Amino acid sequence: MGRIDHSAAGAIMAAEKNKGIGRLLGYLIAGHHTGLPDWYKEPGTKGDALSDRLSNPEHLNNALKGSPPESVLNTALPLSLPCQSRSGDSELVHLWIRMLYSCLVDADFLDTEKFMNPEQADLRPVCADLALLKERFERYMAAKESGALDTPVNRARKEILRECRQQGHSLEPGLFSLTVPTGGGKTLASMAFALEHALKHGKQRIIVAIPYTSIIEQTAAVYREVFGDDAVLEHHSNLDPARESAASRLASENWEAPIIVTTNVQLFESLFAAKSSACRKLHNIVNSVVVLDEAQMLPTDYLQPIVSIIKSLAGHFRTSIVLCTATQPVLTGKVGTGKDILKGFAEGSVRELMSDPETLFGVFQRVRVQMLGQADERHEWSEIAGLLREHEQVLCIVNTRKDCRELHAQMPDETVHLSALMCPEHRTNVIAEVKSKLKAGDPVRVVSTQLLEAGVDIDFPMVYRSFSGLDSIAQAAGRCNREGKFERGDVVVFNPSKPSPSGRLLKAEQAAQELFRTEPELASSLMPEAFRRYFIRYFSGLNGFDTKEIMDLLAGNDALKYQIQFRTAARRFRLIDDALQHGVIVRYREGKADINALIDQLRFGGPSRTLMRRLQRYSVNVYDPDLRQLRERGMIEEVNGVWVQTQDSLYDPVFGLNIEAALNFYW
Repeated sequence: MGRIDHSAAGAIMAAEKNKGIGRLLGYLIAGHHTGLPDWYKEPGTKGDALSDRLSNPEHLNNALKGSPPESVLNTALPLSLPCQSRSGDSELVHLWIRMLYSCLVDADFLDTEKFMNPEQADLRPVCADLALLKERFERYMAAKESGALDTPVNRARKEILRECRQQGHSLEPGLFSLTVPTGGGKTLASMAFALEHALKHGKQRIIVAIPYTSIIEQTAAVYREVFGDDAVLEHHSNLDPARESAASRLASENWEAPIIVTTNVQLFESLFAAKSSACRKLHNIVNSVVVLDEAQMLPTDYLQPIVSIIKSLAGHFRTSIVLCTATQPVLTGKVGTGKDILKGFAEGSVRELMSDPETLFGVFQRVRVQMLGQADERHEWSEIAGLLREHEQVLCIVNTRKDCRELHAQMPDETVHLSALMCPEHRTNVIAEVKSKLKAGDPVRVVSTQLLEAGVDIDFPMVYRSFSGLDSIAQAAGRCNREGKFERGDVVVFNPSKPSPSGRLLKAEQAAQELFRTEPELASSLMPEAFRRYFIRYFSGLNGFDTKEIMDLLAGNDALKYQIQFRTAARRFRLIDDALQHGVIVRYREGKADINALIDQLRFGGPSRTLMRRLQRYSVNVYDPDLRQLRERGMIEEVNGVWVQTQDSLYDPVFGLNIEAALNFYW
C-alpha cells in the first residue's frame, strides 16, 4: 500500500461522519503534526489546503485497508459546540478550534516525551500554589510598606494597592482597566488584583504581557524578588540563558507555570499562530488572569483582531483581562471615521479598578510640561543642543535613529547616545553607567530614541521630548523627577526642523500637536481626559485597524461553516515584521561574555538554544537594503545561518551599528 497519510484519512472520516463539526475536527486531525491548515489554497502559503485533502478519498480508502479498530471508526461526535451557542459568533470559531488544537498537540508532545524521554519529562516543573504565592506577596508588601515614609505619594500608592486587592475579590471575571499614573506602583498593584481575583474565582495562572523586552526584564526581576525564581516564568527572545533552567525551558513550551511574564509579540502571535509548537501554550491561557501592561502600545494595524480575541477570551474562555497603563487608549464602542472604524468593547464591559483616577493623577503630578514656542513652530538641532548644554543632567528623547545621531553630533563629546542600533548588552551597560552618574550627582547628558521611554527606571531633573503622540510624551515625562526629589521636574516638548516620517508616528505627532494647539492646558496636564481626547483624534486619523485583513481570513462569512484560513492569517499576523529585518551579531567587546569565543562556538559547533540566547544579547536588527549592502561589501558573513560582523568599523563604541559611517569608510 505504501505510505498512508493517516492525518488526511482521519480528517476525511471526521468530515464524513458530520459535515459541520467533523470539518472542525478535520483541522485538528489533519494539522496535528504540520500545523493548522488553510481551508483553501492561498498563493505563497506552504502546505496543502484542508479542502483539497478532504476531497481525495484515496487517503481514507488506503487507511481502511489496514483494518483499524471498530472503536476508532465508530467514535461518536458531539452534535453542537459552545462556539455555536449564539448568533454572531463567527469571531469565536477560529479561537475555539485553536484551543482544541492546543489541547491535542500539547497532550501529544507530553505523551511522546513521557514515553521517549522520561528523564526530561521528570524535569517539568510542578506549578506552585497561587495561595502560597499570595502569602509571599503579602509578606513582601508588608515589609516594603513598613519601611516607606509617610508621604502623600506613598499614601496614594497604598490606596491603589488597597483598591486593587478589594476589586480583585469583589468583581466578577471579565474585562478591566487599571489607570494608574506613572510612579503609582502598577507592577505590584496589578499583581495584587490578579492574585486576589485568581484565588476568588479559581483561576489557574497569571500572565503579564509587556510590549518591550527591556520592561520585561525589569518587571520579571521584581516578581522574582517577591515570589522566588521557581514561580516566575520569563518568556521572551532576549532572555539571558544564565537565568534559565532546564525546568523553565520546558515550561516555556506550554506555559505550565503560575506566573508568566512575556511579550505582546509572544502572546498575540501565539493566539493567531498555526504551528503546533506556538499553539501548545494556548489552552493554558484559559481560566487565567492576563495583565496587558502599557496597553496603549497595542499595535493599531492589528487592533481589530486583538480586540476581537480579547473579547472572545473574556467572554467564552473564563479569562479575566486587565488593560493596565497610565495612558488608557479609547477601545470602547466604535472608534474612528468612515470605513476605518474600530469595533471596540461593548459600552460598560470594561470596568475601571480605580474609583477616582483623576485625583490619583493630581497626587502624582511631579512635572511641568511646556512647549518650546508654538505647537507648529520648528526648531533646528543646533538650537536644541544649545538648550541641552545649559543643564548638567538632562535627557532628550527623539523619534528616529537619524534624529538621534544628528542631535548627538551637535553635543559635547561626553554626551551619551542610546538607540536600538546598539546591541542589548551595550545598552544595558550604558544605562547602568547613566544611572550611576545620576545617583552620584555627576554631569550626564543623554540623547536617546524611544527605547529609554517606556518602563526604564531612570530619573532626570530635566527632559526634552521631540513632538510625538501624547502617550509617548507622558512616558518621557515618567523619566523626569521620577523619585520626587524636586517639587516639579521640567519636561519641554519641541518640534524638530522636520516632521516625523509618514505613517502612524506622524499621525500621532499631528494628533498631539492639535491637542496642544487647541487645549494646551489639558494637553500639558497629562490627565486621563487628555488621553481620551488625544486617542479619539489619533484613531480618527488612521487608515484602518486591520490593515492585513486578518478578520476576513478568520471570521468572515464562511467562518460558521468552518472555512478558515489559519495558515495565511498566521503569516500575516506579525507584530514585528521580521521578514524585512535581519539580526546581525556584532562584536561588542565590553560585555560580560567574550563575543569572539561565542562566535567561534557558532562557527565550529553550530547553533544551540543556549548559544543563540547568549548571542541575542549581541544582536542588532537591520533592514533588507542595509543587509544587502553590508553583505556585498564583505562587512558581514553568514556563519551557520547567522549573520555576523566581520569589519571592526561596522560597530561603533558610541553609536552601535553605524552602517552609514562604515560604508563611507569602506569607500
